[in-house]
Amino acid sequence: MQGKMNFNEVRTVLLKVEKELNSVLFGQEKVIKELLFAFFSQGHTLVEGLPGLGKTMLVKALAKTFSLTFKRIQFTPDLMPADITGTHLLIEKEGVREFVFMKGPIFSHLLLADEINRATPKVQSALLEAMQERTVTAGETTYPLPNPFFVVATQNPIEMEGTYPLPEAQLDRFSLKILIPFPNLETLRRIGIETFPYVDPKVEKVGDEDLLREVISFIELMPVAPEVVNYASRLVLASHPEGDLAPFEIRKFARYGSSPRGVQVLLRAGKVKAMLEDRPNLSFSDIQAVAYPALRHRLILNFEGEAERVGHDSLIEKVIERVRI
Repeated sequence: MQGKMNFNEVRTVLLKVEKELNSVLFGQEKVIKELLFAFFSQGHTLVEGLPGLGKTMLVKALAKTFSLTFKRIQFTPDLMPADITGTHLLIEKEGVREFVFMKGPIFSHLLLADEINRATPKVQSALLEAMQERTVTAGETTYPLPNPFFVVATQNPIEMEGTYPLPEAQLDRFSLKILIPFPNLETLRRIGIETFPYVDPKVEKVGDEDLLREVISFIELMPVAPEVVNYASRLVLASHPEGDLAPFEIRKFARYGSSPRGVQVLLRAGKVKAMLEDRPNLSFSDIQAVAYPALRHRLILNFEGEAERVGHDSLIEKVIERVRI
């Protein structure tokens, strides 16, 4: 592998970031790990959880670990695409008037799109296009977004009135879908004790943008055995009801399975998991672990599945049981 850093140095960076985030968000170790899977594999994340669970605080803390710029947008039905990407303003300088492009909040390293399903499809598409292309076009000029560029979009699972659910093709642009559970009693007690009176959590800086880019490049170049690639590909194939590998539950309750992007996410996110666990190569267990956040938003239920409220994770579990290593 090319690069200045070695395996131990890269893993140390990952562990430091994980430690800082755990000091900010209590009792959500699994959520933090999955966020790191997406962040260090250059994938955007969709987070689903109740209000007040610390999503904004978590993303702000992640930005602070590498001194990255952070912006938050509260999505509402009256939001316009220009409110996100930016707009041209007529400015007069020394008697000369000219249009100048004023960049919107999307021009940041970390963008928190809060309650993305409350904005209209036109606004959603403006954000998701930038996520895919990592550029913004205004008039005849194309502006590159910062590198790295990472979007965390949130959804409220209980309040769906007046919302615009993301279409399947747009959901697919998110690498992972992370579910934030409600804290247990012990965690609630800790929150009550350690956050009163409230002070802004202190987050130690781990590195800068250059270090982050080095870490990401190192992880990208981690080797993957052909057998592991084959296993990830068979898992995705088994998520399709018409596929030979599909279990009975997929055939009965699923309308469509994961796109080919699911294979890419399994491998990229799996590398970060392997790195955190002090392994220089990807294993079958890594693929199985990241399958849940990587595939749950890529499985489309049919009418029967929707009617019976079949859980996406239960279907993924059946896929993992069906596909032999």
